[in-house]
Amino acid sequence: MLNFIRYVREEIQIIRDRDPAIKSSAEVFLYPSFKAILYYRLAHKLYVKGHFFWARWISQRTARKTGIEIHPGAVIGKGLFIDHGHGVVIGETAILGDNVTLYQGVTLGGTGKEQGKRHPTIGNNVMISAGAKVLGSFKIGDNSKIGAGSVVLKEVPPNSTVVGIPGKVVKRSSVKAPQVELNQTDLPDPVAMELASLEEENRQLRSQLSVLTDYWEGFQEKAQEHAETEKHS
Repeated sequence: MLNFIRYVREEIQIIRDRDPAIKSSAEVFLYPSFKAILYYRLAHKLYVKGHFFWARWISQRTARKTGIEIHPGAVIGKGLFIDHGHGVVIGETAILGDNVTLYQGVTLGGTGKEQGKRHPTIGNNVMISAGAKVLGSFKIGDNSKIGAGSVVLKEVPPNSTVVGIPGKVVKRSSVKAPQVELNQTDLPDPVAMELASLEEENRQLRSQLSVLTDYWEGFQEKAQEHAETEKHS
């Protein structure tokens, strides 16, 4: 009972810190995240003890009720927060560190080709935005952000920002990001950056072409003048 009360208090604080929509502590009992993680903890204990059927039974019932599917074999640290959460899938061999934040539609899955450790390892203080897919057995480094809709297929260094399909590191920092910084929108846009680079390259090429055109026209005029001079001499 004391453990449950402590767990509830921790969850209330986590949700209050990361979700501005919560208005009262009682609301925590209505959050799918709260229910899904609570039942995951129970299912994981059964899974570790070898009661695989009952562990899966609990996890599947929880998935139907909350829309959040967490395999009981996954290893999850403290402070996991799943905002809204519908469509979140966490695979059997996934490992999540402390203070991880997942948004709706996130998948921590495998590629279907590996054996053994098939799912990603997520470091501490990582934010994975809505609809992002992290597929395969590799690590997302501490203090990293995965942009909405990204598909990450390879390891991400610590303190990185990843966006795109496939996901690319577009920003790295040596400064640890505070956990309350859960901004999903103000992330670098690699497509816009590439277009800006192409536009600048195109501007430089046009400028060089203009110089060459002027030079060629001047050369032709001088050649013509020289030809006329030779003609009349």
